[in-house]
Amino acid sequence: MSKIIIVGTLAFDTIETPFGKVERVLGGSAPFASLAAKTRDVECAIISIVGSDFPKKYIDLFQDRGIDVSQVQIDKNGKTFFWEGKYHENMKSRDTLDTQVNVLEKFNPELPDNFTEIDVLVLGNLDPKVQIKVIEQFYKKPDFTMLDTMNFWMDNSLESLKEVIKKVDLICINDEEVLQLSGCDNLNEGVVSILTMGPKYIIMKRGEYGASVYSSSNKFTCKSYPVDNVIDPTGAGDSFAGGFASYLAKSKNYDFNSISNALIYANVIASFSVEKFGVENMLDLKKNEIDERINYIKKHNL
Repeated sequence: MSKIIIVGTLAFDTIETPFGKVERVLGGSAPFASLAAKTRDVECAIISIVGSDFPKKYIDLFQDRGIDVSQVQIDKNGKTFFWEGKYHENMKSRDTLDTQVNVLEKFNPELPDNFTEIDVLVLGNLDPKVQIKVIEQFYKKPDFTMLDTMNFWMDNSLESLKEVIKKVDLICINDEEVLQLSGCDNLNEGVVSILTMGPKYIIMKRGEYGASVYSSSNKFTCKSYPVDNVIDPTGAGDSFAGGFASYLAKSKNYDFNSISNALIYANVIASFSVEKFGVENMLDLKKNEIDERINYIKKHNL
């Protein structure tokens, strides 16, 4: 069976949007990405760290869905990563009210015993030094490695980030980050510049406008599925990454056509995650619901 590793955060999130507020719900990149990955028939493991305050019910949630948590480290003397944010009325921007890194400062990742040979490695938005530690533990390189990062690491750990970028097959960033990372004023020039850094593909995310994937010779743009009510966008990018990884791992095909189809699948999975707070809408997705949205995008993506 196809195997995926998600390297990411497990966290408590307090989130306020125009539709309400939730406090200390399950958050971080790993829950969204792993639940998204399990929408297809793949084996999935999480590499992360939590504190003694992390409830057993969340560990049980992953295990009940067949997600390997053997390398979710528990620091009995620490507290779990915490983030609090408030979204603006337009739901396109937000203010970070509080970030408590806590046990992430001590995170020293290790591979799960049953996942030393895998199809897809998802490097969630973490310190590049942590990402490199994971990459270096594989004696057999994963068939495909994808990287999610952000402007914070470009500002504070650029050289380490560039070392990671050399080793991955795909990098997933937004349009502003394309310009920042490349140092270019033009998006097309920025894409070309980043492709020379090592990855075969770049996904440029554009929120409600969808996403585009680029190689040295091809481009494919996928529109977002039109969600009537966006309740909480927090996990959209991580759900996107998990959905993308699971499509590729299941197909075992990494050419541009497969990458393009994975982009459609990822957009659809992300569209579900924003319809409720936290991971709630990711817990029981139905294949027919996913297929319906895939067909909609294919029909309207002209």
